[in-house]
Amino acid sequence: MSKLRRSFTPDDRYSIVQEAIRDGHAETCRKYNLSPSLLRKWKLKYLSKGKEGLKDSYARVDPQLRVLEEENERLKRIVAKQALELEIKSELLKKTPIHSRRS
Repeated sequence: MSKLRRSFTPDDRYSIVQEAIRDGHAETCRKYNLSPSLLRKWKLKYLSKGKEGLKDSYARVDPQLRVLEEENERLKRIVAKQALELEIKSELLKKTPIHSRRS
C-alpha cells in the first residue's frame, strides 16, 4: 500500500505553527498527524525568517513550460546535428578531387 503524501500551503503551515505556539506541540501534532520534528522545523523557520520562511524553498516549474523547454532542447540538438553534417559534407567535397573526364 502506498501512502499518500500530504502537502501544506505556506498559510496552512503558518496557522499550524501559530496553533502549536498557542495550544502546545503535542496536541497540535496529534490533531494534524504531524511528526514533532516537522513541526519543530516549521517553527524554527517561522521564528528565523517570519512567514516567508514557511514558503517552499524550491521553485515549482509549470508543466507546460517544462514541455516547451524539452521541445526546445530537442530542436537545438537536431539543428546542431544538421549543422555538423553539413560541415562534414563540405569538408569532404573540398578534399575530394574532381576528375576531369577525357573523351
